[in-house]
Amino acid sequence: MYYVYILFCSDKTYYVGLTENIKKRIIQHKNSLVDYTKYRLPIKVIWIGIFKNKKIAANFEKYLKTGSGNAFFKKN
Repeated sequence: MYYVYILFCSDKTYYVGLTENIKKRIIQHKNSLVDYTKYRLPIKVIWIGIFKNKKIAANFEKYLKTGSGNAFFKKN
């Protein structure tokens, strides 16, 4: 399984990521092991999507990082 996730950071920015191990990845974020989020703690998980296909997950992650994808997740 592949997970696309959205985090809300303390500086009011969002982080969108893709991983195969969501529990491990969230722990990495919370323990300051990810460059983008280590200075933006605490973080809050606001959404996790589960995909069986890596290519579809990667395409969705890429979409969420676009202007229209960003507007989509903020609206929903």
